[in-house]
Parts: sequence; structure tokens; C-alpha cells
Amino acid sequence: MQVILFALNIIRLLIIALALYIALPLLFSVFPWTRGIAETLIGWVLSPLKRVGTSFINYLPNLFTIIVIGAVTHYAIKFLNFIAGEITNGSLTIPGFYPDWAKPTLNIVKFLMYAFSFIIIFPYLPGSDSPVFQGVSVFVGILFSLGSSSAISNAVAGLVITYMRPFKIGDRIKIGELTGDVIEKSLLVTRIRTIKNEEITIPNASVLSGHTVNYTTSAKELGLILYTRVTIGYDVPWKQVHELLIGAALATDGILAKEDKKPFVLQTSLDDFYVAYQINAFTNHSHRMASIYSQLHQNIQDKFNEAGVEIMSPHYRAARDGNMTTVPANYLPKDYQVPAFNVKVIKEERENRDGTITH
Repeated sequence: MQVILFALNIIRLLIIALALYIALPLLFSVFPWTRGIAETLIGWVLSPLKRVGTSFINYLPNLFTIIVIGAVTHYAIKFLNFIAGEITNGSLTIPGFYPDWAKPTLNIVKFLMYAFSFIIIFPYLPGSDSPVFQGVSVFVGILFSLGSSSAISNAVAGLVITYMRPFKIGDRIKIGELTGDVIEKSLLVTRIRTIKNEEITIPNASVLSGHTVNYTTSAKELGLILYTRVTIGYDVPWKQVHELLIGAALATDGILAKEDKKPFVLQTSLDDFYVAYQINAFTNHSHRMASIYSQLHQNIQDKFNEAGVEIMSPHYRAARDGNMTTVPANYLPKDYQVPAFNVKVIKEERENRDGTITH
């Protein structure tokens, strides 16, 4: 209300000033010796109005040219919007052109068309040939180029990422040390939501400069392989370990059991104290990786505990006198007898600093 009252007061004062300015020439024109002042005051008002009117009439051809260029650009962009929508919906198919390219390509073409239209319209703008207008344009261009270097690099990276197609909205990906689902992919940034519901914004330049792992791309067709590592002592037959690990994987919800996608085990190393086994299992639920891993680890513990097999992670070290063996019993000869421990008692005497003897 105060703003409205203030504006009304300003308008009232302007109307009063205009009325006085109009009244003064009328008053001065009554007397012969003041008619020159009246003509001067009237000329101050009529001359600018006449110049403005003449300039507007002379500018009408340029104005019509600008309107025609703007109308052509507007309807051309509407046509491109229609084509992009048809490609996105799948109604129009162009060989080698993916539907998710339609929107970013449309944005690029729109930007180029607007820029081209502005270049054509620029000479028809009033005052475009004045040094002041040109100086302001150069100044604004310099400020934009100096202040938007990082934004331009992110925009270029966003275009490259779009046409590389490393991921799309909804994919489970890993960028550097961050893992989550893609919720937004714009020209400047990529946003992901982690399994803890944390929304993380990553500049596209950082995405392009690093490596990206996509867990969803081939999960439904080829199957995503989840794997984990356990270490078991040499005294446990490797066949038994394979059976336990595969049984734990098959008991896990989300693990595939098809003939060509059955779980399998790799023995990755023979270490000093244990053998390293890696269980590999297929799944087509890339968004449930955390829960599947958790259940798989639980099932591995249950299966090995039920079989009485000790998981050597973290590894344990046992001291023996060299007579015992870690070879499983079913691999030993039938007449082989495990030697008993030889216990030897050692007596030592030590003289302390005070002269006493410790046994």
C-alpha cells in the first residue's frame, strides 16, 4: 500500500508539472512581448516529439524486418520441437541417432538458431552503429568470456557425455568413489542419489576427466557379476569350498541360477597361510547390490559354519613342530598315520642383576 501511495504521489507531481508547462506557453502567448518565450517553450516539447515520430516512421521497415526474422525463427523452432518429440517418443526413427540425443541436439540447434537470428537482427537495431553501443557489447562479451570459463568447460563436457552415452537417467553408476543412481543429467552437472539417499552434484568436467562404471547397462541382458573373496586353510578340500560358496550364492535372493549364468568360483591365489577363493554370481538387479552383497555374506557364514569350515579372514597363524600336515585326510594314503606331538621340557637358569637366580 505504501508503494502504491508513493507511486500515485509521483504521478500526481508529474501531472502537475506537465500542466504547468502547458499552461505557461498559453499564458505567455497572451502578451505580445512574451510570445517568443511561449514559442520557445512549445518548441522544446514539439521538436523532440517530432524527431521521435519521424525516427519511428523511418524505422518501420527495419522493425518489420525484425518481426519477420523473429516469426520465421519462432516457427522453425516449433517445428524442431515437434520433430524432437517424435524422435523421443519413438514415432520417428533415424538410423544411428538415439532417442536420448533428441533433447540435447534440439537445445544445441535452438541456441545456434537464436544466435544466427541475433546476428541478422543486430544491424537493424536502433543505435547498433553507434560507438557507445559497440563498446558496451565488447565489454559485456569480455566479462562473459572471463567469468564463464569453468561453465563453458562443463557445458562442453556435458555435450561430450551426452553423445558418448556412458549412462542415462536411472542407471546405477560409480564415478570415482561415489556410487548411486543418476537422477539428473544436465548440460553443466550430473546429479546422483546414493544408497543413503544423499544427493551429490558432480560437474560434468569432473565426470569426463575421470572413469565411470555403469552397473545397469548390461545387468538385464548379460547379467551383472557380483563377487566377494574368502580365504580358507589348506586343510579344507577345494571342492568342498567350491560347493559351499556356490550353495551360499544360490541361497541368496536376487542371484540367477540359469544354466548359462550359474555361480562359479575362482581360486585367485595360494598364499602363505591360506587359499583365496572368489565367488562370482550373476544378478539382474543392479539397484539391489548392497542388500544382495549383505545377504551373500550372511549365507557364506552360515554355510561354512554348518560344515565346520573355518574362514581364515582375518587370517590366523598356528605354530607346529613340522610333523603335522595340512593335506586333507581324503588325499592321504590309507596307511598314513598322523605323528604325535613331541613335547620337550626345557629348564633354563638366568642370573639377574642383583645376583639372584631365576629358574
